[in-house]
Amino acid sequence: MNKPQYDYDVIIIGAGPSGALAASRLVQQGIRVLMVEKQHFPRFSIGESLLPQSMVYLEQANLLEAVEAAADRLGFQYKDGAAFYASGQESTFEFSKKFSQGPEYTYQVKRADFDHLLATEAERMGAEVIYGSQVTAIQFSPTPVLTLCDEEGQSRTVTAQFVLDASGFARVLPRLLDLDLPSDFPVRGAVFTHVIDNISDPSYDRNKILIETHPQDPDVWYWLIPFSDGTASVGCVAQPDFLQKFETEQNLDSSHELLKICLKQTQRFSQLLSNAEFPNKTQRITGYSANVKKLYGDHFALLGNAGEFLDPIFSSGVTIAFKSAKLASDCLVKQFNFEPVCWETEFAEPLSSGVTTFKAFVNSWYDGQLQDILQFKQAPDNIREMICSILAGYVWDDNNPFNQAPHRRLNVIGELCAS
Repeated sequence: MNKPQYDYDVIIIGAGPSGALAASRLVQQGIRVLMVEKQHFPRFSIGESLLPQSMVYLEQANLLEAVEAAADRLGFQYKDGAAFYASGQESTFEFSKKFSQGPEYTYQVKRADFDHLLATEAERMGAEVIYGSQVTAIQFSPTPVLTLCDEEGQSRTVTAQFVLDASGFARVLPRLLDLDLPSDFPVRGAVFTHVIDNISDPSYDRNKILIETHPQDPDVWYWLIPFSDGTASVGCVAQPDFLQKFETEQNLDSSHELLKICLKQTQRFSQLLSNAEFPNKTQRITGYSANVKKLYGDHFALLGNAGEFLDPIFSSGVTIAFKSAKLASDCLVKQFNFEPVCWETEFAEPLSSGVTTFKAFVNSWYDGQLQDILQFKQAPDNIREMICSILAGYVWDDNNPFNQAPHRRLNVIGELCAS
């Protein structure tokens, strides 16, 4: 299987969720893997609310047992659904009442610990990991030759038969290979932090992510993702002019004060977080949505956010990352076993089919249509169950009609809600 003229069979750029899951699957098949990670773990990352579909991929990679064993120690919060608050009403979706087969729960995780755990497990299984080093150049002659640069400025080259880009928002290969395309979503920004929430309201369910829509501007929304240690991830997503308005009117000079002002615009969040403490740095990102010309090429493929990132509204990032890692690793195992592989039909097309469903739901959310659907209590149970499956990440379930024609289905239900 292995050809000695290459330093590694596969080099993975980035040791986040998609990189670690791909590495774990590959090394268990005897494939030599190097993960190159720019940062040192643990390190902060956003995207803490997992979806139940993710549990399937963790189990297939033999990573689920480690996650379950560490959940209490690392403050992972059991998650069994999602709640949406708007105009004084809350609509709750229980994952146990979904249409698709599969796990009915997952976790809300601090990504610093979660990502570190997965990378450590991949290393324990046999993957090599280099932290504090980044890929600064790549050449194909014809197989990949990567230039790595460490924190002291020392460079060296390594060779591989294949490269997986799991670099997330750093998008290493799209930058180096000129693969970037502008997203067709409007530019939005997010401001967020971790708080000591001090929530005492007995009606609040910590087992669910809570999403609240701005009372006057439905394009603006807030997330509250609790952890089991009494802390929570809190954030606001809006177009830049919404955030800039407060900065100008209030003469704000920090993201910390901006987030507090944004939270004061809410109804439910203001009440729940009235005693919250803000001991951590508040962060801000803008223009995070991205697309690419292609998801794969000769001797490389893009995983997770390195390929396409939609929007954080449905917490789809890690699920898409895991799915891409699963599909890519399956293709590589076949390839290294000299079996025929079609990256278009076995990687790009199946990955894109689920992304298309998520994209339809994101567009419908910002159009306001899906927000009305989620609050429509008279919707037939089977419709709510099908939508619940999407919220749980089961966008690759061919039996769910919403995965076959998501735009049309959402329009039909939207018209029903409006009638």
